[in-house]
Amino acid sequence: MARMTFPERSEPAFDAAERPMLEGWLDYHRETMAMKCAGLTDAQLREASVPPSAFTLLGLLRHMAEVERGWFREVLAGEELPELYSTEEDPDGEFHVTEADTWAEADAAWRAEIAAARKNAAAYHLDDFSQGVGSAGEAFSLRWIYLHMIEEYARHNGHADLVRERVDGATGD
Repeated sequence: MARMTFPERSEPAFDAAERPMLEGWLDYHRETMAMKCAGLTDAQLREASVPPSAFTLLGLLRHMAEVERGWFREVLAGEELPELYSTEEDPDGEFHVTEADTWAEADAAWRAEIAAARKNAAAYHLDDFSQGVGSAGEAFSLRWIYLHMIEEYARHNGHADLVRERVDGATGD
């Protein structure tokens, strides 16, 4: 089994105030997601490594772009936006990758959503509530959204660990 050499990742500060701590942990997990995809070809990123599941690293990255968009743009800022990959006919479209889907496109979309998330979050205090609402009609504080996003990335980074190991045998932090 190969031990993967990952690019450097910023460790969250252990003595920061609450907001920089939350933002640091979210960025840490974002960087971890990128690391799990680093060095693979488009074909490897599209490889469904746990049959019969269609779960792939590329699909997971596309999913996280949708999640960033949903929480920071649609819920927090109240923007009305179309889905990036999902449709009414295919609500899990982000996971259904094809030969035409590339790392370059998915990474650009994901990074654009992260940039928009940072911009939108900068306009709010942790206790401020969102302009938009969740699926049950509730508003969320920015603090809740940060904590949820850290949880979302942490869970999916665990999935990415397993998929990456199945794709090329690489393991790592």
